[in-house]
Amino acid sequence: MGWAWFTDPDYWASKLAFQRMLAALYLIAFLVAANQFRALLGAHGLLPIPKFVARVPFRRAPSIFQLYYSDTFFASVAWIGVAVSAVLVLGLTDSAPLWVSLVVWAVPWVLYQSIVNVGQIWYSFGWESLLLETGFLAIFLGPADMAAPVPVLWLLLWVLFRLEFGAGMIKLRGDRCWRDLTCLYYHHETQPMPGPLSWYFHHLPKPLHKAEVLASHFTQLIVPFALFAPQPAAGIAALIMIVTQLWLVISGNFSWLNFLTITIAVSALDSHLLPFTPPPLAEPPLWFRVLVLAVTALVLVLSYRPARNLISRSQLMNYSFDRLHLVNTYGAFGSITKTRHEVIIEATEEPELTPDTVWHEYEFKGKPGNLRRWPRQFAPYHLRLDWLMWFASLSSQYSDSWLQPLAEKLLAADRATLKLLRRDPFDGRRPTYLRARLFRYRFTTPQEHRETGDWWVREPVGRALKAGRLGPDGTAVAAE
Repeated sequence: MGWAWFTDPDYWASKLAFQRMLAALYLIAFLVAANQFRALLGAHGLLPIPKFVARVPFRRAPSIFQLYYSDTFFASVAWIGVAVSAVLVLGLTDSAPLWVSLVVWAVPWVLYQSIVNVGQIWYSFGWESLLLETGFLAIFLGPADMAAPVPVLWLLLWVLFRLEFGAGMIKLRGDRCWRDLTCLYYHHETQPMPGPLSWYFHHLPKPLHKAEVLASHFTQLIVPFALFAPQPAAGIAALIMIVTQLWLVISGNFSWLNFLTITIAVSALDSHLLPFTPPPLAEPPLWFRVLVLAVTALVLVLSYRPARNLISRSQLMNYSFDRLHLVNTYGAFGSITKTRHEVIIEATEEPELTPDTVWHEYEFKGKPGNLRRWPRQFAPYHLRLDWLMWFASLSSQYSDSWLQPLAEKLLAADRATLKLLRRDPFDGRRPTYLRARLFRYRFTTPQEHRETGDWWVREPVGRALKAGRLGPDGTAVAAE
């Protein structure tokens, strides 16, 4: 029998689709980095990379930026990532030698690894490590003229299992509303960045909300075990997950998490569900088979702690057990926020503050602010500052390191920072004073929406930042 088991031509079409979809997500991730890094991580950004690498050694944050950093170099890395990802999307290396395929797929993984490991709080979400874990396995799938290696396909199933089952278990162990099926009474309204249809999802009848939760539990706690069953059961399980993820795509903005989950699930579809006839396929050389088996052994060894975490009562959510994010643990929304708060940043050009001072709001691209603005669809593109603003409304511990610097950048009318916003009320001029207030937000009722045209209702509940002005040293000082 020899090595006949090592590859499976029935997964040729799904391998090709998986590679194209993953490359497209890589491309988006690098575009996000190129467009946003100067304000967030640049040498003069909110959390500068040079300061980070000065205090965190290479062994704790492996990155090429540990060796050298400049804004120009970071931009070059990001745009190289865009270019290589585009090459992969277009399939320009499909007929390349096997070793070329390995090298080209390794490039975006190394580059994005370098960005994530110095990205600090801006890159602290589960979809970053999921992209890196999936991207690492994609290196070993080989070019289009070679059948998919079965060990790598099984490792992708293992990723998908941990992703879905981990999310299900964190819910089961978390907020009581997941167990009494009421979490979606709130979630569509209080999620970090609602989408165009979130208002409508929120106003679905409560029995449908309970059905949504039941469907989520079924998909995340039961269906994942069918991934390891013979076909077509495994493919049907993957299709159920794809449908569930599409439901999440249209109900909110979760970066590329749902799109990447769909991409991984596609790899589980064989010729029963993707009936494409492959061309003549080459046999992989012995050195490649040995390499894949070595990688498989490495992943299995590193899987011990993530697997133990799945059954642990103190389950960790979205955690990497190794510095290269090779095998991670996942999960989301173990607890649900029942009330939505928003940090609203305001400023004025008036020379003195009085009770009659007129304040003007900065408007963000994605997060709620303007009551009449319909939520937009951004995912899979990721608005990092908007997402962190949601966390800032939950607790100051999430924003202690960057909210005050953000205020100083806005007071200085920093161009890179202003580019992250939808509207600057001062058209690039420096305001004299700035403050941030906390508001309670809720969706309008259908009647309120008909009467006012508003999507949101809000009321002030407190202060997030005292009113301040820019001091001579460029830092904000409290107004007298």
